[in-house]
Amino acid sequence: MTSKIPRKEHEHKHCGEIFDRLSVCKQREESHNGGKPYTCKYCEKSFRQLSHFKQHERTHTGEKPYTCKYCKKGFSQLGNCKLHERTHTGEKPYTCKYCKKGFSTLGNCKKHERTHTGEKPYTCKYCKKGFRLLGNCKLHERTHTGEKPYTCKYCKKGFSQLGNCNLHERTHTGEKPYTCKYCKKGFSRLGHCKQHERTHTGEKPYTCKYCKKGFSRLGYCKQHERTHTGEKPFTCKYCKRCFSYSTNCKKHERTHTGEKPFTCKYCKKGFSQSGNCKLHERTHTEEKPYTCKYCKKCFSRLSILKKHERTHTNENARDSSLRSERDDQHYQPRKHPQEPATTHGAEKSETFFSLTEENWSQDENLTCWICQEELSSKRCLIQHYHEHMR
Repeated sequence: MTSKIPRKEHEHKHCGEIFDRLSVCKQREESHNGGKPYTCKYCEKSFRQLSHFKQHERTHTGEKPYTCKYCKKGFSQLGNCKLHERTHTGEKPYTCKYCKKGFSTLGNCKKHERTHTGEKPYTCKYCKKGFRLLGNCKLHERTHTGEKPYTCKYCKKGFSQLGNCNLHERTHTGEKPYTCKYCKKGFSRLGHCKQHERTHTGEKPYTCKYCKKGFSRLGYCKQHERTHTGEKPFTCKYCKRCFSYSTNCKKHERTHTGEKPFTCKYCKKGFSQSGNCKLHERTHTEEKPYTCKYCKKCFSRLSILKKHERTHTNENARDSSLRSERDDQHYQPRKHPQEPATTHGAEKSETFFSLTEENWSQDENLTCWICQEELSSKRCLIQHYHEHMR
């Protein structure tokens, strides 16, 4: 008489129910897991597909089983490894159906095609504004919620975007990962590095649509175009005065609030503008970064340097004029063209100009006497006065 082999029992790990078949037990587990039979042993997260389950566990273990065949860099997912290898081969298997531009990833190709169709499939749930990219939509929604999920690990300041947080942390570390390929100067931002390199190449990729003047920065081009349109999109929230530039509007608003956010690091004196603060600090350090190209004399301000260099260029022009007059056989004595005219109005204008220049060299006050705003240079102050006179 043969003995009966006992069946192996399988216990359901959630409800404790006993099953004599493993397949039935797994089916019951799926019903408990919502159809997700694979559970991470590190965080208990469940997955429907085995491949997704394995990819997830690698985020815990750090395992990178896939290696680039060109640079040996490791990846946790095969798809990411293949995408990376295209940076070596230059392969772009996906093509825009409108302009035939090639892309290395399908996602980037679809995003690009929306620039042709104008499609904006993602909508802000607060104001219904449309976006072409999901990431941009989520970033926009944070302007409604005030959410700042990224925190600086040095000062705990919050940011709505990871990229801005990383840039801010470099102000603590001093890291400058981007280097100019012409002079090796380092930069914390890629955009700043590219802008700097244009000072070497002279490239001006942005063109005014009204006069075709070229600019090295898009911001400069847009600001210039406002000189054609007269647009002043920035409005003071205290007196409703309009400005062409955001920075000018903010500076003006400080004349209402009295805010002085820039402080001298030597005597703690406050300033409403960063430029004025730096100029003041040079009175402590005696730094003179501007050098005359004729006599090598140094100055603390660029405006004073330019005024000084004119004393050289005027003398040179006067000497060359006198030499040419002596060499001219038909020279007739006449009043030097640089001498003031004899009319009363002209004498008054010339006297006013000389007094202004003399007084300016004695007392370099860059504060507007009308609204008490501090300006960074004499030129800016003169332009500021013209704004008052409009």
